[in-house]
Amino acid sequence: MVIFDLAISFVWEYDKEFVQLIEKRFQEARLTTFLIERHNVLEVIEDLKTKKIFFLALLDRASDEDPEFLPIIKLLSFKKSCIINPHFKVIRSIDKASMHKRLLKTNFFLPKTILLPSFNKKAGIFIPPRKMDEIGVPFIIKPALTSGGGLGVINNAVTLQQIEESRRKNIKEKYLIQEKIYPKIILGKRAWFRVFYAFGTSIPTWWDDLTHICNRVTNNEIKKYSLKPLNAISKKLARITLLDYFSTEIAFTNDNKFYLIDYINDQCDMRLRTNHRDGVPDDVVIEFIDNMKKKVLKIKNSYHPR
Repeated sequence: MVIFDLAISFVWEYDKEFVQLIEKRFQEARLTTFLIERHNVLEVIEDLKTKKIFFLALLDRASDEDPEFLPIIKLLSFKKSCIINPHFKVIRSIDKASMHKRLLKTNFFLPKTILLPSFNKKAGIFIPPRKMDEIGVPFIIKPALTSGGGLGVINNAVTLQQIEESRRKNIKEKYLIQEKIYPKIILGKRAWFRVFYAFGTSIPTWWDDLTHICNRVTNNEIKKYSLKPLNAISKKLARITLLDYFSTEIAFTNDNKFYLIDYINDQCDMRLRTNHRDGVPDDVVIEFIDNMKKKVLKIKNSYHPR
């Protein structure tokens, strides 16, 4: 049986540069890697079943998009391989409606929200005018599951008809109706942040929600503008979800509150800033990879074949 330190399953075209960088930095540390894509997924499943190969760890960036990869998760979980992130933990965390209910029991600041069932579960709904007054206008219409990259989100909704149209457009989707949060301005920048949590470390970035341009928050900025809660919030989310990595959106408002906006994004967009104007700063991606490398090294050093 051939044992690889890390397997990476992926299907998104723009993950290729991220995957190539992972391989480069892992192999420099003398860690072995194996790529699983659509063209070889069935072969890998068979080789795992017949014990021709084994992976100490798997970075799973495919099973959420293509169920053909799910047997790999099942096989490796049974064999006690480390799945990054574990599928059952991901499912629990990415449903924004469910997460909102969980987070209400904590001390996070959340936008005022109305949770709506899917159209196929309950076609007709009535939202009391009092509740809509609390939400305000304009408001946000957000799908509970399919809002990655802003898909399906309406940021400046003004009518109940828009809510109805969204529900009818995707009848299986639950929706969140949320108040619109306005960040304060710091150094001429919107105080809207995307914080990457990566294997025990928080990496905050300025992330303009209008332009999607991302820049790393410096240690001096954290001290000068009282941004330490960004780290604390992401680490608290990690304790709640038990995920190895994710990103979260946080807005810092004029009343000095840090609002959780997009709770958990488990499949972070890791396109490099070098190649994409709205990509992630290269040093953030490298830190992410190096933190994962430390985790895999620890697994390798403690691995004892049966």
